[in-house]
Amino acid sequence: MKRFENYDLSGHNTFGMKVKAALYIEYDTVEEIKSLDMASLPQPVFHIGAGSNLLFTKDFPGTVLHSGVKFIKYVDMGLDEVLLTVGAGVVFDDFVAEVAKQGLWGPENLSLIPGEVGAAAVQNIGAYGVEAKDIISGVVCLDTRDWSKTVFKLGECAYGYRDSRFKHERGRYIITSVLFRVTRKYSPKLDYGGIRTALGIPDGYSAAADPLGSYGLTPQAVRDAIIGIRNAKLPDPAEIGSAGSFFKNPVISREHFERIVADSPAAESAAKVPHYDLPDGSVKVPAAWLIDRCGFRGKTLGGAQVYEKQPLVIVNASGSASPDDVIALEQQIIAKVKEKYDIVLHPEVDHI
Repeated sequence: MKRFENYDLSGHNTFGMKVKAALYIEYDTVEEIKSLDMASLPQPVFHIGAGSNLLFTKDFPGTVLHSGVKFIKYVDMGLDEVLLTVGAGVVFDDFVAEVAKQGLWGPENLSLIPGEVGAAAVQNIGAYGVEAKDIISGVVCLDTRDWSKTVFKLGECAYGYRDSRFKHERGRYIITSVLFRVTRKYSPKLDYGGIRTALGIPDGYSAAADPLGSYGLTPQAVRDAIIGIRNAKLPDPAEIGSAGSFFKNPVISREHFERIVADSPAAESAAKVPHYDLPDGSVKVPAAWLIDRCGFRGKTLGGAQVYEKQPLVIVNASGSASPDDVIALEQQIIAKVKEKYDIVLHPEVDHI
């Protein structure tokens, strides 16, 4: 187990914020984390993954914990459904790569999302029509009240859009591993973000109507397409600091959406204003479109910038942006979108 006082966290948050923690502890086994006397540690105690969805707003006065529990173990290699358990410290994309390599379907649309497995289960990460909850079967935790092992089934995790019970009971449960459910059954999900175009598949193609996979798609082929799409429009955190998608996509009423369409230029129609119709009749509108229409693409404030290729992302463009730079730009975006569209954007990134 590694312990460092007054520890520089700039390498543990993808925004690259130059902040410090009073104490940083990285453990490699469940037994090591159970050996800690939490009450004796600098408070508060906060557990991170790769720091890919965090904005540290200042030096952290307490203890930062990080899991080094890394394993990928196949539990059940059934006929169609395959179960595997993955340590919380495994890089999430390494897990996705392993599953695709085995020709198994499920997480391929989540390729290249930064972060680690434990944090993915907390955040319910999602992209291109798939969320972590779609492939999670259960989450194994330690309850810090008595260090007992607790296993939550999928239905007990209270998953929602970028939400889970673990976000609302933060500090109580430490995720040690996640049980995933993937499949051998041909099941590509191609309805989002230009995936069909990237793969050369006709717009009308339905995987459900093609169980034999006449186009020869494989999980690896879909993964490669997703990686290509993401690389074309999203910054590499290793090169430009960011926390990925900064805001959640807002959900509004049908009537509200129709007002937005009516107020848009005459050349636009409901079909041209990007949106996703939800089963309950509400409408999800891409936050990136709203931000772009408010003129923020490429806008800078101090060292922070709205990314030119994807306005949903705020980047540490200078490499020396302060948390205040990012927060000020965030607040400007929220205020302008509210003024123009009567929509309040909510950050997806956790502010610590």
